[in-house]
Amino acid sequence: MFYRDERLALFIDGSNLYAAAKSLGFDIDYKLLRQEFMRRGKLLRAFYYTALLENDEYSPIRPLVDWLHYNGFTMVTKPAKEFTDSQGRRKIKGNMDIELTVDALETAPHVDHIVIFSGDGDYRPLVEALQRKGVRVSVVSTIRSQPPLIADELRRQADNFIELEELRDVIGRPPREPRVERGEGAVTEPASRES
Repeated sequence: MFYRDERLALFIDGSNLYAAAKSLGFDIDYKLLRQEFMRRGKLLRAFYYTALLENDEYSPIRPLVDWLHYNGFTMVTKPAKEFTDSQGRRKIKGNMDIELTVDALETAPHVDHIVIFSGDGDYRPLVEALQRKGVRVSVVSTIRSQPPLIADELRRQADNFIELEELRDVIGRPPREPRVERGEGAVTEPASRES
């Protein structure tokens, strides 16, 4: 699927990849992910897309965004929009499809192979456009979850489909255990984590 001398770019739909890995029961180690694709070809750029829900105090994804930014990923973020739906439920919207699509099309003349980490069927026309420009496209997602997290039309359009489960041993780490409460004082301790 990969050639050692080909120029690669990664396009990671952060929320989609997170959902796929979570459905398979593991967390992504982004340092290992980047190393794996550097091994597979000449990695020119690794883009990571996410919407941030910023309040006055803390965004739970901010530590990951900062780490990725300092460790070789090109971060593309925008503020998430919070709204209340017609049933009165609080919803958060932060679609990054357009940003990823524009960046992939602009990057296409400089690469041989693009890897999209998403199963979103909305990317099928993008994959087709990249292929018309002579770029090979691989898609990373999963069919092993219920329901499968990759759209059939995207999987069929891609040059290669990479099952995320098959990358578990290379780019995964076990999910963090929830904090354990002990005794009357309810002292919480974070679970130990191997690096």
